[in-house]
Amino acid sequence: MPSLITQVKSKLFIHSSRKSMHALDGAYASLLHGRSLDFEDLRKYEYGDQVRDIDWRATAKQGTPLVKRHRAMRMHTVMFVVDTGRSMQALAYDEKSMKDLAVLATGALGVLALRHGDDFTVVYGDADRVRRRAPGRSEGALEHALRTIDTAIRDSAAPSARDALLSFVTRTISRRMIVVVITDEAPITEQTERTLRRLRVQHDVLWLTLRDADPVLDHATGRIRSDVDSRWEVPDFVQGDLDIVGELTAQSQADAVRLADVLTRLEISHARLDGQDTAVAQLLKLLASRSASGRRSHARL
Repeated sequence: MPSLITQVKSKLFIHSSRKSMHALDGAYASLLHGRSLDFEDLRKYEYGDQVRDIDWRATAKQGTPLVKRHRAMRMHTVMFVVDTGRSMQALAYDEKSMKDLAVLATGALGVLALRHGDDFTVVYGDADRVRRRAPGRSEGALEHALRTIDTAIRDSAAPSARDALLSFVTRTISRRMIVVVITDEAPITEQTERTLRRLRVQHDVLWLTLRDADPVLDHATGRIRSDVDSRWEVPDFVQGDLDIVGELTAQSQADAVRLADVLTRLEISHARLDGQDTAVAQLLKLLASRSASGRRSHARL
């Protein structure tokens, strides 16, 4: 089987210019509020660097902007909470595998964690079982984690159990972590909201929604579309029915608005990933918004 981390890196760097890759690094660093830092060296300013990191005295001497680089004295752990239930075998909004999109999202943020000297762990599962992998801090460990997610989704015969995953984290993980929830567009429940409220107190939480493919298209198609849970096939004659498309779109938007409202009230950063070609840009936007939010909070102190 080809290396999954290599595939992730190729997409990460192919769809990222040097500027946006550096911005991703800088935006990821914004997650690490409260990290104890020691000065390490200076380097030239690049797009995406924070103005507060500029060493103005050294800049004046050299005649070019220079920023301080620091060495972290305390690691952070990124916990990926990945829904690997049967619904994740569906197509994503880009008509490609949602499983592969979940691997890409986990892998991209995992690569950033490794680049910054942090470790990571994965909690995954379905209605049958929730499991956790031991923390890792190497590309080999990340490769094994991505293969575990890939296999778990591919082989799952049980429904998704998002609430069980979140409950597992609140019950078993006491040390503060950066928790990244990766799941599909299934509507959230009241239990989800209650559990998230507890989770938000314990951890720094990000929520990534992988958008589902439209079950009914606005045009005719020769392909059979079916629900991964019920195996019910969508009749050919409804494809292209604009009334049905409109109703389904309205319901999907209502669910998305409710989710965004809950997450915003709980101050949980969130993003919707449409597909593999746009995921990196959407992750950058999410991390950059957190960085801006963090700067505004700091300014109010």
